[in-house]
Amino acid sequence: MDAEILYFFNKHMDALPLYQRLEALILEQIPDVRIKVSKTQIGFFNKRGFAFVSFNPCRRAKDRPETWVTVTFGLAIRVDDPRIDVATEPYPNRWTHHVTVSRAEDMDGQLLGWIREAAAFSASKR
Repeated sequence: MDAEILYFFNKHMDALPLYQRLEALILEQIPDVRIKVSKTQIGFFNKRGFAFVSFNPCRRAKDRPETWVTVTFGLAIRVDDPRIDVATEPYPNRWTHHVTVSRAEDMDGQLLGWIREAAAFSASKR
């Protein structure tokens, strides 16, 4: 395990297995992914960033699970789904979606489908 990733999870070690599962699924399903760890998030990149893991809360504390990470991805369209906590359009035709993930089961075909779509969207941008 990369030391930067361990440091990122220093205060949230209970959430590390969630990240490890997501990383393995992304690396297994999307080619040529680079991972960049920053102070506030871990990003998955191809041509540009397409998915991010952070502890930026999208839900009020009383509504958040005890163990969680926020998974963020960008798409050309807004997805309306109960799993998406927040969707914003920071630029025309670029929607940022935030999903709270608290269990390995949350990393299912639907979430990975959105992330694969985000990777394709990122790779297609000039």
